[in-house]
Amino acid sequence: MLQKTRGLALSYIRYRETSIIARVYTEEFGLQSYIVNSVRTAKSKNNKIALFQPLTLLDMVVYNKPDRDIHRLSEIKTSHPFQSLPFEVSKSTIAMFVTEMLNKVLKEEAGSPILFRFLVDSVLFLEEARTNYENFHLTFLLKLSFFLGFGPESAREFENQLRENAYAFLPDDEMETALNSMVRQPFGTPIRLARAARNELLDALVAYYQIHIDTIGEVKSLPVLRELLS
Repeated sequence: MLQKTRGLALSYIRYRETSIIARVYTEEFGLQSYIVNSVRTAKSKNNKIALFQPLTLLDMVVYNKPDRDIHRLSEIKTSHPFQSLPFEVSKSTIAMFVTEMLNKVLKEEAGSPILFRFLVDSVLFLEEARTNYENFHLTFLLKLSFFLGFGPESAREFENQLRENAYAFLPDDEMETALNSMVRQPFGTPIRLARAARNELLDALVAYYQIHIDTIGEVKSLPVLRELLS
């Protein structure tokens, strides 16, 4: 059956000589895999493979068969062509990290319109922001954790959960204020945080996720992001 849905591109792998299998988080069906044929040839008449770059926002018409692991596409286009996210190093590095974390934590389950709306709003903020996005990845992980069922209500709760799991995290007043602001305020809220503190909080947030989701394992983009922020 053909059905319309919106999607957020996460990643893709090569399949056979000219095709890919793309992972997309969809509004209607949750995490799905789609085979896309003939997108890796010199004779391809369009650049459809670009639609599956990380965090691309998609409008899709799909063949949905609940008993299948891999589905097919009928129509696809981007709903919001990016002007900055893939081209600015700081944004693309943050996007790489965010995409890796989403690939690790989003599961094959029924769609969640509320979670999907949060993801779209987050990506659009990062794309359109000109200032005050240096803490985006930190705020994003904190806010995402509520949708995953383990969001901390305050900096103190975050600290206590880490300590209970033998992770030493002792934020000073500035970091505690920043954490509370990230939990409670929207993206783009000016937050004072030194670069060293930003890296310390980044490591703590990854550890926090590893405590609650034991399949996360190594986060390969983390050293690149740390280098960018140093």
